[in-house]
Amino acid sequence: MENDKFEKRLHYAYTLSMITIGYNLVEGGVSTFFGASDETLALFGFGLDSFVEVLSGVGIAHMIYRMKRNPVTERDGFEVTALKITGTALYILAAGLVVGAVLAIINKSEPETTLAGIIVAVLSILTMYFLYREKIKVGEELESQPIISDAKCTKTCFYLSFILLASSLLYELWQIPYVDALGSLGIAWYAWKEGKEAFENAKSKSLSCSSDCC
Repeated sequence: MENDKFEKRLHYAYTLSMITIGYNLVEGGVSTFFGASDETLALFGFGLDSFVEVLSGVGIAHMIYRMKRNPVTERDGFEVTALKITGTALYILAAGLVVGAVLAIINKSEPETTLAGIIVAVLSILTMYFLYREKIKVGEELESQPIISDAKCTKTCFYLSFILLASSLLYELWQIPYVDALGSLGIAWYAWKEGKEAFENAKSKSLSCSSDCC
């Protein structure tokens, strides 16, 4: 691969990482606002997860920036610290969502509406699919495991959006009791899974992994 073409693809990968960070910031703000105002736990938890993904995204952007200078085989101290902070935040989020879901069921709390959740989920599905497809494409062209691993993290966010969409649609259309609480538990499970993977990757420092999110 010619050096100029390599640099252009690497710059595109960096641009995709910055788009991911920017989108998650906006998504997190919108989701937590409407999640709190509409009293929908699933949307609120989804928004908090988006903010945590920003921390992970910063680590990825930093790693790609390093790749623009020299080949990267391991995570550096900044990226390891970002992973540890991300993992801790995800564990806290998972615990909070479980407690919130239990309290919602006990108190028989239901959202005022989940329309915002439907809109956010649809936009997220479209955006994350685009980012996943482009990251995989550029990662394979560059033969870069770090970028492919980042794409797999984006795919996890893609699946998470379907959980939010399903719980929001079921409640908005048929007002099924506790479906919002169940949706938040699904998000909590993914948060716990991502947190575990973050700590495992921070411990190994390796960029060659077989997990869904590296």
